[in-house]
Amino acid sequence: MNRRDFIKKAGLLTAGLSVSPITSWGMNKERLVILHTNDWHSHIHPFSLNHKKYPGMGGASRRASIIKEIRSKYKNVLLLDSGDIFQGTPYFNQYGGELEFKLMSEMDYDFATLGNHDFDLGIEGLHKQLPHASFKFLCANYDFKNTLLDGHIDPYTIIKKGKFKVGIFGIGIELNGLVPTELYGNIIYHNPINRANQIAKKLKSVGCHLVVCLSHLGYNYKSDKVSDVILAKNSENIDLILGGHTHTFLKAPHKIRNQINETVFINQTGWAGLNLGRIDYEHNSNDMAHLNNYSYKKIS
Repeated sequence: MNRRDFIKKAGLLTAGLSVSPITSWGMNKERLVILHTNDWHSHIHPFSLNHKKYPGMGGASRRASIIKEIRSKYKNVLLLDSGDIFQGTPYFNQYGGELEFKLMSEMDYDFATLGNHDFDLGIEGLHKQLPHASFKFLCANYDFKNTLLDGHIDPYTIIKKGKFKVGIFGIGIELNGLVPTELYGNIIYHNPINRANQIAKKLKSVGCHLVVCLSHLGYNYKSDKVSDVILAKNSENIDLILGGHTHTFLKAPHKIRNQINETVFINQTGWAGLNLGRIDYEHNSNDMAHLNNYSYKKIS
């Protein structure tokens, strides 16, 4: 399926619908499955059965089962999160994020970025919970020097999955105005567009087939505030933006043309662990990665 066919097909789908996997793969093609979440906000259990909007939906245990099933079928799987893991239920108030990190570690998350609510117990609170996370946090536009987080958060990573060489980096929202100053302390915020383009260029220059941005900027705003849409339009070398912060349920990955007229896809799965996003790429004989299919798995 080429990109035009993908967009045509994606327009007919709705969030929460599980799409059958593609079966017609060429002899020289290999699949990468990217699973992703955002803003699950300490929702350990499903919503109550009498919840008006999400009756019985969500829950970490169900998400873990779905992830396990997908991993049993495909050898090249990445599991990513776009921030705001903390805050939202009494579990966070009681355990300070320990349970969330332990559950994500049990699910074998690969990488995550930081959301503004991940600082709700301050730098010290986040630092205290890092030993419970088997996965690595990435953020390229926060400078953590002179803080407890210095040396614990990487700007980017490169990982090999089968034939795929994938570059992944994180981008965070401006904390000033969202988080009390005493909670984020000496963290210095850098322009997300400039930093994203610097990192993406570096990743492409070392041969990454796919460059993924884990963003907590927010999908889009009525103002000129930097968002995933604005980042995509002003980017180069980024293939996929997996977003968070605005709790946006996208019916399909949004296709944006960047500043050199290349395609960037943006996706976001809503919030509270209600959906597990899935995006499939194929690696062809020309040593290229192409987005081939996507689906949402409703956690219910």
